[in-house]
Amino acid sequence: MHLIDIGLNLTHPSLARDLDGVLERAEDAGVKQMIITGTSLPESEQALQLCEEHDPEQRRLFSTAGVHPHAASQWNAAVAVELRALLQHSRVRAVGECGLDFNRDFSPRPKQEKALEEQLELAVELQMPVFLHERDADHRLLAILRDYRDRLPAAVVHCFTGERQALFGYLDLDLHIGITGWICDERRGTHLHPLVREIPVGRLMLESDAPYLLPRTLRPKPKSGHNEPAYLGEVLRCVALHRNESIEAVAAHTSACARQFFALPD
Repeated sequence: MHLIDIGLNLTHPSLARDLDGVLERAEDAGVKQMIITGTSLPESEQALQLCEEHDPEQRRLFSTAGVHPHAASQWNAAVAVELRALLQHSRVRAVGECGLDFNRDFSPRPKQEKALEEQLELAVELQMPVFLHERDADHRLLAILRDYRDRLPAAVVHCFTGERQALFGYLDLDLHIGITGWICDERRGTHLHPLVREIPVGRLMLESDAPYLLPRTLRPKPKSGHNEPAYLGEVLRCVALHRNESIEAVAAHTSACARQFFALPD
């Protein structure tokens, strides 16, 4: 199988301290390509540097660049200029992680919206796809996206955890959906079981969000307690189960979708 992990935090210390091991275990598990998430300007720069150092042939590691809503208070004109330059690097394949988080509200909501709108403007200008974050803010996110969607090449709602109304709102805007180990969590993810079969082929992608969201159905559980891209196969298994598709079929169409969305080499 050829799996593509569209979202992982490979710059996180829990993964960075054993980066060679993490990448080797991912390869052994069939995770052949990965998109490293940028959540602030410094972390986006680190993600790009990691790609260049650990994949000089530009076949396996790629990144996003953006400012997460938690960090939206840091957004200013200077950050926008630096981010625009970073987004023009060939390794950087999407704008983000950007979006809205009305669950934790680490940044004031007006600042979150301003940072999101200006990053969407960059995506329109550069004609790049967008890697979106949303928590408890689907109505507002949909309202903002409607003003940009016709000018954006594509956008994915990363780590979708919402309800049916939110899912169909995103699908109606022709957005892609990223599914993580949240679907493997019997405490809070079971509502995704019937919803995941509603996502059309060509709009569904898989992600680990490592080192977060370790699939709770994974056996044996790693002693570290940290998630890794090597465990993406467990997300695949759960998604295939609840879509009533074979593991091979889901691996094939989610990887094809990711390859097209991020313009990855075959």
